[in-house]
Amino acid sequence: MARHAQVHVSTASRALSDDAAGVSTETVQRVRELAAMLGYRRDVGAAGLRTGSSRLIGVLVPRLTDIVLATIYESIDVAAGAAGYSTVVANTLDDTDHRRSHLDAMLSRRIDGVIIGDSRIGDTAAYELQKLGVPYVLVMRKLEGHLSVTTDDFLGGRLAAEHLLGLGHRRVGVIAGDVLASTGIERTQGFRQAYEAAGYPIDDRYVVSSGFDTRGGLAAGVQLLNLAEPPTAIFAVNDFIALGAMGAVRDAGKRLREDVALVGYNDIDIAATLPVPLTSVRSALGDMGRLSVEALLLRMKGEAADPVLLPPVLVPRATTVGVVG
Repeated sequence: MARHAQVHVSTASRALSDDAAGVSTETVQRVRELAAMLGYRRDVGAAGLRTGSSRLIGVLVPRLTDIVLATIYESIDVAAGAAGYSTVVANTLDDTDHRRSHLDAMLSRRIDGVIIGDSRIGDTAAYELQKLGVPYVLVMRKLEGHLSVTTDDFLGGRLAAEHLLGLGHRRVGVIAGDVLASTGIERTQGFRQAYEAAGYPIDDRYVVSSGFDTRGGLAAGVQLLNLAEPPTAIFAVNDFIALGAMGAVRDAGKRLREDVALVGYNDIDIAATLPVPLTSVRSALGDMGRLSVEALLLRMKGEAADPVLLPPVLVPRATTVGVVG
């Protein structure tokens, strides 16, 4: 390549790299046009061995079929690409063995950093990366002592509670999600503490753990509605759980809002377009992904980054207040 372009080998290498500093625009264009004509493709792996950087960011998520995680990952990929990095994503299914094997595979590819979207209490991935000196950031979920970019989930739970309290609901249920994930824990805590502060503590029978999916929401919703005194309102800690709870309300022969009010969390796009639009607490999912990349890039440079708590916003719709607007 250098011989054909009549430049030094190091000049050709810089002209073909993401950072062509020190090479004139004319030379960069000539070298790259010649590379295209000759069918040359830069060996990123070999370049990584030379520079010590793979230009790869690993991303661990529970499952990409979850639109929340898919939305966050999309913004991660865009932000990483803008910074000159590619991403490698793995579905861990919230399973320790899956996470271990996928993380090992990423590390074998000499990734430059990791964004963890599946952290749970008791997991060791973040600690292992810390020990190895591999930069990492947690996104959406958090663990004490580790850098994270999340929504203020405690506040989000409180917003849901204040909304239902304002509508007069005193006997409420919570579908709390995974008891080992900060999202389920903090959203539930914020909700329960607001009710307790208002003088209506929630009995443990009215708080049911579940998976973060529609199947879990359906089963938990059935359990709540089968109580001797079923709740007049349910807070589901994500929108997929809420969708499952809608099925439980239907199967019980009850009507949304009139018989059982329902609040979800994250405000995914479908929430506004359901036959009965869902009241939900909105998370800034795109911002979470983008900011997690920015934090990781700082850590990869050896610089400090601060944790981020994005403000949630409650969006009222027909499952609690009827037609809005």
